[in-house]
Amino acid sequence: MFEFRTVPEVIVGEAASLQLPALIRQRSGARKIAIITDAPLRATHLLDPIFAALKDDGIEITLFDGVVADPPETVVRNAINRARDAGVEAVVGIGGGSSMDVAKLVAAFANSNQDIIHAYGIDKVAGPRLPLIQVPTTAGTGSEVTPIAIVTTGETTKQGIVSGRLYADLAVLDPSLTLGLPTMVSAATGIDAMVHAIEAYTGKIKKNPISDGLAREALRLLTGSLVRVCTHGRDLNARSNMLIGAMLAGQAFANSPVGAVHALAYPIGGLFHVPHGLSNALMLSPVIRFNLPMAAPLYAELAEVVVPGVTGTDEARALAFIDYLDKLADQVGIARRLTQVGIQPADVPTLAENAMLQQRLLVNNPREVTFGDALRLYSQAL
Repeated sequence: MFEFRTVPEVIVGEAASLQLPALIRQRSGARKIAIITDAPLRATHLLDPIFAALKDDGIEITLFDGVVADPPETVVRNAINRARDAGVEAVVGIGGGSSMDVAKLVAAFANSNQDIIHAYGIDKVAGPRLPLIQVPTTAGTGSEVTPIAIVTTGETTKQGIVSGRLYADLAVLDPSLTLGLPTMVSAATGIDAMVHAIEAYTGKIKKNPISDGLAREALRLLTGSLVRVCTHGRDLNARSNMLIGAMLAGQAFANSPVGAVHALAYPIGGLFHVPHGLSNALMLSPVIRFNLPMAAPLYAELAEVVVPGVTGTDEARALAFIDYLDKLADQVGIARRLTQVGIQPADVPTLAENAMLQQRLLVNNPREVTFGDALRLYSQAL
């Protein structure tokens, strides 16, 4: 027996975000909404046409653009209070994973008496939730279709809020919103999405046929378009494929959760402020090699997606898969070693200690990870 859940509706298409007034009117009738985003994105004026369309329709906007990467709890509380004070009737998240994560929590707590500190963990959100629409502007996190929000709760610690109540009512995928992404952002977020697909496919606990199918198709779309969006950033079809691939990977890992790559990546981001996608890219190859004794047949199956016609034993095909991923990272110019982001051998024990706190993720990994294993994996990635 297994369970599969996802958002009830997805709309994909160029300029789809300009349909937000009609979509809001049809689905919730809200006339007062909160838009959750970040200041750098707002400064690009990319969202101005969306704001104009909403205002022309008579929708009152409460804008919160204070989201930052790895949002701390204070930022989340500020956003919730802003929406609560304004009496908003619906929430729209526009941006990357951090903005969409904060939007989930605004929708869940702006109209609730529950305090956020009582919701960390799994299925602890009491509700009720405001209507929620998510509009991604990066092709990476898949947050628009996941029930997870990550909050920075200390200097280097993060906690997750996982609840079916955090699923959006609607995800709007508009590739035109991703046309201006810098090459390195496209590369890092794209590899992040690939990691979601790979870890969902090899998950130990909740892997299932539906998440498997989504993960394979996500990997096909992402690997087929990543180099293109990094070299021809205005290619709308490639941008659309990346958005769809990231969404499918999000649907996969929302139901078959990620494992050791993410568990070891989180401390890199928390301690050294390395972007999440890049943190995942740095740990991907070492963790796959570590997992080979338990998961070579699964990596071999994924090799057939990205290296059609690959032959040999399970291990040989799995190694071909790793080689493909390494070469892809080199093609898009993303960092491959921890030393490239300022991490030194002396930092490894602290990273390993923090990684072992991520048991929520480590339990999903196909091979058990001990503290000694974490030390070796970080050392191999230097």
